[in-house]
Amino acid sequence: MTSVIIADDQALVRDGLRLILELAGIEVAGEAVDGAEAVALVRAARPDVALMDIRMPRMDGIEATRRIALAGVPTRVLVLTTFDADEHVYEALRAGAAGFLLKDAGRERLVEAVRTTAAGETPLAPSVVDRLVGHYVRRPPAAVGRPPQLEALSDRELEVLRLIGAGRSNPEIADELVISLATVKSHVRHILAKLALRDRVQAVVLAHECGLAGAQ
Repeated sequence: MTSVIIADDQALVRDGLRLILELAGIEVAGEAVDGAEAVALVRAARPDVALMDIRMPRMDGIEATRRIALAGVPTRVLVLTTFDADEHVYEALRAGAAGFLLKDAGRERLVEAVRTTAAGETPLAPSVVDRLVGHYVRRPPAAVGRPPQLEALSDRELEVLRLIGAGRSNPEIADELVISLATVKSHVRHILAKLALRDRVQAVVLAHECGLAGAQ
């Protein structure tokens, strides 16, 4: 069973998140009201995922994420916040966040994001992808043929990379391409290895830099 801790300074938010997650069969291993409590709880409970708010007293979610990333625990941090301003997105990702969702994402997307984060993926809200791309990527002019840096990829891997660039999760890619989730995961591993990319965030940026994410 996937386990998670919830870090948010608002009790009503924590209660709502706990209800959604427990109804979906996800174990809530504890709650924290600030980043310092979250770090201590992660070290003690070692959950699969830490669901982390950004703006909290005493220690904010970005510093807590940074400390969790350095703590040598298997816990992956999923940042959940009402703010999608650039500095929050980039600071959280640089601190070691595995994913970033807004609080208005809806129940199904929240549950899916927790599960995919626990499975080693990098869920990013569509608005976060847009801001990430807008900040880091200079869109190229329309090109004919395959960009040279993508020559190592098969046609199917190119299609998977295009969907990664559009912010799709692995289950969404599997549904769209009518292939198994295991096959999608295999394609993603091959893409990252062939292109020497560190993670899914770098794949998103590259897809847009190559003009692939907007291609059909």
